[in-house]
Amino acid sequence: MDGGAFGAGKAGGAFDPQAFIRQPQTILRFVSWVFSIVVFGSIVNEGYVNRVDEVEEHCIFNRNHNACNYGITVGVLAFLSCLLYLALDAYFPQISSVKDRKKAVLSDIGVSAFWAFLWFVGFCFLTNQWQASKPEDNPLNEGGDAARAAITFSFFSIFTWVGQAFLAYQRFQLGADSALFSQDYMDPSQDSGMPYAPYTNEEDATDAVGTYQQPPPADAFDTETQGYQTQNY
Repeated sequence: MDGGAFGAGKAGGAFDPQAFIRQPQTILRFVSWVFSIVVFGSIVNEGYVNRVDEVEEHCIFNRNHNACNYGITVGVLAFLSCLLYLALDAYFPQISSVKDRKKAVLSDIGVSAFWAFLWFVGFCFLTNQWQASKPEDNPLNEGGDAARAAITFSFFSIFTWVGQAFLAYQRFQLGADSALFSQDYMDPSQDSGMPYAPYTNEEDATDAVGTYQQPPPADAFDTETQGYQTQNY
C-alpha cells in the first residue's frame, strides 16, 4: 500500500472489514484454522477405538497414543495461532512504529515456517502409524474415515502454512524498501551539535571583504608624535 510500511497503510486509518477479509494472508489463515479443527476434531471424536473384548480405548493409529496426542496438540496450537495472527493482522495497520511492524512480520515468517514443519512431521508420523495399524486391533473398522481425514488435512496444512510464510516474506521485502528512509532519520539542520560552521553565501563573503578597512600604517603615528611639541612651564 502507498504511504505505509510492511504491506499496510499509514497508522491511524479506519479499519475496513471487507479489505481485511480479501487479503491473501487472511484467507490462508482462515483456511488453516478450519484444517486444524478438522485434524484435532477427527482424532478427539473418533480417534480412539477398542476391541470387542476390551474396555480401554486405544489410539486408532497403531495403538500409539503419541500419534494421537501429537495430532491433537499440533491441531489445537495451530488453531490458537491462527486466531492470534488474525487479530494481529487486524491490528497491524494501527501500529505506528516501523520497528514494531518489522518484528511482527518477522515473527509471522518464523511461526508460519515452524508450523509448516510441524504439520509435515505430523503428516509423516500419522501416515506411518496408520499403515502399521493391524486389522485385528479394529475389526469393525471404526474411525477409519476420521483417521484418513486427519492425515489428509495435515497434508493440506503444510501448504497453507508455507503460503503464509511466503506472503509474510513478501511483506518483509516490501517493508524493507518502503521503510528505508523512514526510521531513525534526523535533519542535519536540526542538530544542535554540528561540528561545522553554517553555510555562507559567496556574495555575502565578498561584501564582507569589500567593507573591510586596513588599519593605518605605523609611520602615521610616528609623524603625529614628531609634530607635537612640548612646552616648558
